Amino acid sequence: MSSFELAEPRSLDEALSLLDDKDPAIRPISGGTALMLMIKSQLFKPARLVSLRHLDGPFTGMSLSGDGAYLRIGAMTTFAEIEHSALVNRHFAVVAQSMKTLANVRVRNVATVGGNLAHGDPHLDLPPIWMALDAEASILNRSGERRIPIADIFRGYYETTIADGELLAEIRVPLRPAWRSTYIKVTTRSAHDWPALGLAVSAELGSGQVKDLRIVLSAAVDKPTRLSAAEAVLRGASLNEAVLRCAGDAAVGEVDMVSDSRGSAVYKQQLLRVHLARAVRALAGVSEPW
Repeated sequence: MSSFELAEPRSLDEALSLLDDKDPAIRPISGGTALMLMIKSQLFKPARLVSLRHLDGPFTGMSLSGDGAYLRIGAMTTFAEIEHSALVNRHFAVVAQSMKTLANVRVRNVATVGGNLAHGDPHLDLPPIWMALDAEASILNRSGERRIPIADIFRGYYETTIADGELLAEIRVPLRPAWRSTYIKVTTRSAHDWPALGLAVSAELGSGQVKDLRIVLSAAVDKPTRLSAAEAVLRGASLNEAVLRCAGDAAVGEVDMVSDSRGSAVYKQQLLRVHLARAVRALAGVSEPW
């Protein structure tokens, strides 16, 4: 491992002043679970790492907004804090449930919400869930704040729209009591391994009909991707096996799957068809085909 400077600012202004939007070798670091692996393997050689562990304000804590419209989660919140949060379990059970197969306890004790999003790895479990829940991110820079849908963070494989001189401060997840959500993680090895396919579905259902929904695919593509064509097939439809088959075909047709060590593109296409149908059935409370 090559040497580098480790800075530990005590304020947001100091942290931003230590970053450089023209030097990608200067990076912020939060939990560091992924970044340190990249450094040890020499995939990334930093000149300076700017630790965010002493920042407070929007970077820390979880709370409901005053009007009850959304849950605010600070970017430095660890996965373990989310896993054991009564607020998250009450309003977003899908997030807490995903923790059971997300890495291991040691990683969850250190990894953070903001670092997980800023890393841009398409195999991660939480980004597609945040997208399906229609969450937004608050990103700070020297000019102020910009808020964007989490869906707009991801540009490509390990690429994001967060500039080198910016910091992700918090996310806001809207509360939608009428909606139900699920996340399916398909692995070819252990349950805690990287997924061959991740699928997050959030939907509002009523009387056997889909009123509205959001479907997000990850792992099998180069970034978490909204499946708009499949959503269009299901939105407003009465649920039956024919509709689910059409939705599966639409989903497969709108993305280019990636073949890798976890399976061929054709294999993953079949996984998507099968698990999209299972996800919708689960949200509708149906365990077997109609």
